[in-house]
Amino acid sequence: MNYLSVENIAKSYGERVLFTNISFGINKDQKIAFIAKNGTGKTSLLNIITGKDNPDSGQVISRKGINSAFLSQEPELLPNLTIEETIFASENKILKVIQQYEKALLNPDETEAYQKAFEQMEINNAWDFETQYKQILFKLKLENLDQKVSTLSGGQKKRLALASILINKPDLLILDEPTNHLDLEMIEWLEQYFSKENITLFMVTHDRYFLERVCTEIIELDNGNIYQYKGNYSYYLEKKEARMEAEKASVEKARNLFVKELDWMRRQPKARTTKSKSRIDDFYIIKEKAHQRRKDHTIQLEINMERLGNKIVEFHNVSKAFDNLQILNKFNYTFKKGERVGIIGKNGTGKSTFLNMLTKTINPDSGKIITGDTVRFGYYTQSGINPKPEQKVIDIIKEFGEYIPLAKGRQISASQLLERFLFDRKKQYDFVEKLSGGELKRLYLCTVLIQNPNFLILDEPTNDLDIVTLNVLEDFLLDFPGCLIVVSHDRYFMDKVVDHLFVFKGDAEIEDFPGNYTDYRVYEDSIPEESSLEKKEKKTWKKDTNSGLSFNEQKEYNRLEKDIKKLEEDKQTIEKLFLEGTLNGDEINKQSIKLQEIINQIDRKTERWFELSDKI
Repeated sequence: MNYLSVENIAKSYGERVLFTNISFGINKDQKIAFIAKNGTGKTSLLNIITGKDNPDSGQVISRKGINSAFLSQEPELLPNLTIEETIFASENKILKVIQQYEKALLNPDETEAYQKAFEQMEINNAWDFETQYKQILFKLKLENLDQKVSTLSGGQKKRLALASILINKPDLLILDEPTNHLDLEMIEWLEQYFSKENITLFMVTHDRYFLERVCTEIIELDNGNIYQYKGNYSYYLEKKEARMEAEKASVEKARNLFVKELDWMRRQPKARTTKSKSRIDDFYIIKEKAHQRRKDHTIQLEINMERLGNKIVEFHNVSKAFDNLQILNKFNYTFKKGERVGIIGKNGTGKSTFLNMLTKTINPDSGKIITGDTVRFGYYTQSGINPKPEQKVIDIIKEFGEYIPLAKGRQISASQLLERFLFDRKKQYDFVEKLSGGELKRLYLCTVLIQNPNFLILDEPTNDLDIVTLNVLEDFLLDFPGCLIVVSHDRYFMDKVVDHLFVFKGDAEIEDFPGNYTDYRVYEDSIPEESSLEKKEKKTWKKDTNSGLSFNEQKEYNRLEKDIKKLEEDKQTIEKLFLEGTLNGDEINKQSIKLQEIINQIDRKTERWFELSDKI
């Protein structure tokens, strides 16, 4: 069943042509990724598909009755609403039923309203839906339901918009960089959710593991043409390489034929037969094919790295806390030459604080951080570039000098350097605010690298960068001889460029793990925690379970299942009493209080059950 058709659409901004005559379809149960280079119109295409913008020509046709949802990079939420009010603001009928039921629970004296709300929960089979919706909020760490949207961070708003969409279960879900602002634990949960759910997806994402494990089809916009691949990311890479080789051979063949036909054209007399006119028409087709040029320029990341001495950075008994939140406690570490560290951990465990102390933006509470005289930091932060009003792209680079030094005593102009970062002469004189998100990140990367650092710190460098640029950046970092620290939720990127991890576990606990992110996940999932229980019980547990839970966690998990089942039975018993209508006023109040206590216990134990089940 076709949900949406894109038919011959085109889009330009002034003289800048993004695409022309683009056509493709989205069918039920397809999980499609859309891939294109930065600045070629990915977000514009999404805006056209979702009706936020209009094409210059062509049309987008949606099937009648299809419920679609769009997760943009900057969700539009009402700032005066709370998280809970935002969730319930949708037109979802079951959510309205749940909302009425939860209101009734807050007013146990109104027995008629409660009974009516309870009956509606039964009629609409809303109990399972309520459990799923609470699980989604729990997984996306949106527990404070009374918090106002206006007080949320950009990442929290993105997670709230995602939660609202997932809870409403649209027929077609369109996503623009869904993994941005999610930590690694959330990404892996979302990956599993999309893989298992029967949901139709169309998404733009640079997360290559996400592409590999979720998407079953890939559509690529390349040099103005659409190419479709029925497979995941690995299949796409294989087939794209084959296509490129075939195109190259086809152009080469056309060039050889062009030389032959050009000689024939030059020898043609003025009087031409019908046969020769047909050959002349074919000549111009061959000429166009022979002169085809691919715009396959790649970034050339070349810097003149400052010499790095033997003393780099040393942490001696460093401690740092914010109120009751302990970030570091007598932390010791000595960085070595060529070290490549990945940093992972949940939000709020101190990753950014650690980087700010390393670069002396903030000071430790106690202890010393000693930095070698030759160390030159290059710090790529999440905040990015802050251009002045009406500042042009080339002006950003010229702030560092008209000429930029390179390796072996060479130098290039600011304009030449920008060309290496794929900003052509025309683009260099665009205002910075006109750049796409990916182009802004690329320009920022340029400003960090031209300062010739020998200790690179990259905080979420992969956000908004296209896959082509990511591959170039990865290759550059593999050859970078200095020290490197990377904070990233891009597991593919981390696996490729780091040698070991600092795992921020909270409460000032930092584990130095000798391997990349995938190594760490395999290790965490396969090694149960030690326990001091009797050997017989321990052996029985190891024999009976394949989960990643410790013995105590497994025991707690089993106990929770029994507790929740018993509480659900108690809940149903009280609800049955309400339905029978035999209780007097005092008994109704007493049973209402008891029911609320049972519901609170079910919620707490269910959240813990979800937490443990996620490890299995």
